[in-house]
Amino acid sequence: MTKVERSGDQFIVDAEVLSKAFDLPPEEIRTRMQDGQITSLCEAGADADAGRWRLTFRHEGRAFRLVVDESGEILSKSAFPVGPSSATPQTKTAIGVTSGRKES
Repeated sequence: MTKVERSGDQFIVDAEVLSKAFDLPPEEIRTRMQDGQITSLCEAGADADAGRWRLTFRHEGRAFRLVVDESGEILSKSAFPVGPSSATPQTKTAIGVTSGRKES
């Protein structure tokens, strides 16, 4: 698996990518996303940014942002501190996380 895959309207991000961004074991990433400790927001580009998506993940005062193209290729990465959010980000497109390991 590549680091980010696109399947229809969904993006699937390899847990290793978020693991490095938030300094957590990959096994923790999915659990923390499921219980709402890591939130995500997906925004589709418009006009000059059409064909690009911005995937933003927030966890404990940090944000990690990926900009990807239609095939899921990572065009840029950034990480920065954020304040507390008064509202839970709404996901416009589903974002999933995978361990990158194939099940037998």
